[in-house]
Amino acid sequence: MFDLCGRDAAKVRSLWGAVESGGSFDLNADGLFGRVGEFGMVSGSSNHANRIDTIRTVYEVYGTMIDPHTADGLKVGLEHRQPGVPLICMETAQPAKFEDAIREALGIEPVRPAELADLEAQPQKKHVMGADVNAVKQFIVDHAH
Repeated sequence: MFDLCGRDAAKVRSLWGAVESGGSFDLNADGLFGRVGEFGMVSGSSNHANRIDTIRTVYEVYGTMIDPHTADGLKVGLEHRQPGVPLICMETAQPAKFEDAIREALGIEPVRPAELADLEAQPQKKHVMGADVNAVKQFIVDHAH
């Protein structure tokens, strides 16, 4: 998005600001959608039924449980896949975060990684910071283990 917007951080901030406030943005309004292909991006759509079907198919064919967001990406990626070119899809979330969708698709409970057992009972921590990239970098350096 940053490159598509001519590396204009204010423009990107404005677009995502609309999404964060519950709205959306239209790349056609600024003539940006016509340039999407120049940046190697493709798009598609996926609905709830598509997600459930993709989760079920991946589990049946590969024995791998995927989350709904990964299912969306994989479904659209497969639609745009070029013959002979490997498709790499990165998992975007843990299936255990979407218990209802996994139950609907597979009829079983999602597997929760051992390190996330009883996660809800753990204390929550937060650190509020300003939008300062150097401060964020320093925070990561100071707190990385």
